[in-house]
Amino acid sequence: MVVDRCASFSRKKVVRNARYVGGMEAIGPDWRVVDGATAWFDTPSLTEGAALAGRIVELSSEIVVDLRPTGVRVRLDSGGHADAVSAVARDLGLAAHPAVLQQLSVVFESANPPEVRRFWQRVLDYEPGQGDGLVDPLRRDAAIRIRHSTGLRPLRNRIHMDVVRPAATVQEVSVGEGSGPYGVCHTDPDGNEVDLVPGEVLGESSRTADWQAVFSAMVCYRTTSPTQQRDLAAAAAALADDTGFPLLVDLRPGLVVIDSGKDQWEAGAHGLDLDYTELAGEIQAVARDVGATVDPGLARFVQVVVDAADVAEVRAFWVAALGYIHDRRAGVTDIYDPRRLNPVLVFQELDASATDRRRQRNRIHFELAVPPDVAQSRLATTVAAGGQLLAESENRWRVADPEGNELVIVSGA
Repeated sequence: MVVDRCASFSRKKVVRNARYVGGMEAIGPDWRVVDGATAWFDTPSLTEGAALAGRIVELSSEIVVDLRPTGVRVRLDSGGHADAVSAVARDLGLAAHPAVLQQLSVVFESANPPEVRRFWQRVLDYEPGQGDGLVDPLRRDAAIRIRHSTGLRPLRNRIHMDVVRPAATVQEVSVGEGSGPYGVCHTDPDGNEVDLVPGEVLGESSRTADWQAVFSAMVCYRTTSPTQQRDLAAAAAALADDTGFPLLVDLRPGLVVIDSGKDQWEAGAHGLDLDYTELAGEIQAVARDVGATVDPGLARFVQVVVDAADVAEVRAFWVAALGYIHDRRAGVTDIYDPRRLNPVLVFQELDASATDRRRQRNRIHFELAVPPDVAQSRLATTVAAGGQLLAESENRWRVADPEGNELVIVSGA
């Protein structure tokens, strides 16, 4: 019998590079498990990324695709389509870059997880996740994990969330009267705060009537076929590339979400000579031409706010720990994921004399899942940036920033 040594070697290489995780089918070297099976493919433009995204949604309507100016993130609930997606990327001359993958979650520690969960489910319109956790049904915003804790922490937390949704939707959310200077602050049963902010329609023209201004300028279109998804994403990408605007386009089963990114639709925020409403109007016209249907109630923006006595020091820590970058605008403390795949963090000044509040351990912390091949280097970077390693166990490291806010780094697979 003649043995095809090249074929035999190739099969062994595939098996060696494949990964089996928790019953998930084998996934190849392009993929890591940080939120399901996840891959990132570098692209030189939105248009070339849209070509990849369009072919991916034709493989399966259940694949989750995030299109960005520098690449495409793909997430699978199983490894079933991993090889096919990788093959499409190779056919288009695109390379995977798994080292950049990460997923940031927000963790609540509570003596009464079910009550806390009910509050945040109403505020966010999330779905039940694992245990007492919650997940964004669109898989755009950070997951909430709620863990039982008996520790007494009565003082105001140093971390809270901002949630912006359309005004009509905010009116329907039954969480009681708001407080604070703008009447939008609400507290859950443990005293954790959220600013639930009503958005508004983008601009005054009917050309942008589909769009919501929810800190981001955002529009959500229902689609009836992968072809409709592909055509809308490709058109939006081409229009954005023509202006140089770094548009965000997310493809979900039966849905396309088009997003400016926080504040980027405002004049001067992006450094371009561009009236964003003109671009929004052109995208709206294309969406209507292809037969997509707007669903304004789905628009949502979520960010996390950290109070700090030394904003510069704490902000620098989180830039290093998360691989984020500074907002370019003067006087703005935001930091954000350079690929705009994880939530924005905002820092606001805390009175340094509030010593009891500063000493109290937060009821909220962050959890960051990263690929196993970068976990140790990320931990080293985090400690070098002023972090204190508090605890470690298998594939988990708990680190405090210079003022005690905590991050748990989790090694994925």
